Amino acid sequence: MAVSFQSRFVHIDGIRTHYYDEGKGEPLLLLHSGEFGACSELSWEFVLSGLAEHYRVVAPDWLGYGKTDKIYDFGGGQARMMAHMRRFMQTMELEKSHVIGNSMGAGLFSRSVASDPQAYSIRSLIMIAGGGFNPDNEHRRALMNYDGTRDSMQAMLRAMFSDPKWSEDPEYVDRRVALSLQPGAWETIAAARFKNPTIPAREFFGRADDTPYENLTMPTLVIAGDEDNLRLPGWEKELADKIPNAELHVVRGTGHCPHIERPNEVNEVVLSFLARVSA
Repeated sequence: MAVSFQSRFVHIDGIRTHYYDEGKGEPLLLLHSGEFGACSELSWEFVLSGLAEHYRVVAPDWLGYGKTDKIYDFGGGQARMMAHMRRFMQTMELEKSHVIGNSMGAGLFSRSVASDPQAYSIRSLIMIAGGGFNPDNEHRRALMNYDGTRDSMQAMLRAMFSDPKWSEDPEYVDRRVALSLQPGAWETIAAARFKNPTIPAREFFGRADDTPYENLTMPTLVIAGDEDNLRLPGWEKELADKIPNAELHVVRGTGHCPHIERPNEVNEVVLSFLARVSA
C-alpha cells in the first residue's frame, strides 16, 4: 500500500527532517515505533486520514528513521533523538498538542515528559504498546536480530502482530524489507548495539523501569493489544495504575500494533478520548 499523504521536510538545526502534515484543527502529534525499517508511513498509514478529519495531524520520522537524516549520536543516543523531536515540536508549533506514540515513540516520549514535566505543556498523551517494563524474550530478540533478509523480517513481523497475514503477505514483507534497507536505515538502528568494550554490558530490555509515571498529570490513555508478544501479561494495567489520570483500553486479538491490526477500533477510541479531553 502506497500512502497518499504528501511528504514534507523541514531543517531542524541542520537536520533534514521528514513529516506528514494533514488536516486542520487542534494539533495531534504522532510518534512512530523503533523497529528496523520503522517510520511514520508504516506506523500511521491506516489511522492518519481518519484522525485528520478532526485534527491537524503531524507525523514526523524520528532522527535516524524513515526519510529523516540518518544520524546516530553515540554520546547521546535516545536523548539526542528526544532533543531533536522537542526542537521539531517548537519549530512546528506543537508544544501544546495532543500526542500519540507507539512502542518506542510512546516509551521515549513518556519517559522524557515524566522526568521533566515542567518542560512540557502537551494537552494529552496516548500510549500505544509503549511505556512500562520491556522484557528480554525470544520475540524481542527477533526484532533486535533483524539482518536484512526476508526470513528475518518475517520473524520480526510474527513477533509484532497477532494476525499472521502481516508476516505472510509477500508484498507487505517486501515493502518492509525495502524500507529497512534504504541507505543508512539499517546501520543507524544497529549502531545502538556498538558498545565500548571497557564498559560493562548493560542491555536496555529486561531492565527494571524506574520512570516516575506519577508525573504524567495530563489526561492519558493507554492502549494495548491482548496478544502482545513483546510484553508481559497484565503490563498495561500495571502501567495505567501508575499514571494519575490514565484510562485503559485493550484491543482484543491484536499484538504490539493494534492501530495497524484494528485501525477502526483504535481511531474510535482515540477520537472519543480526545473529544472528552478537548471539551
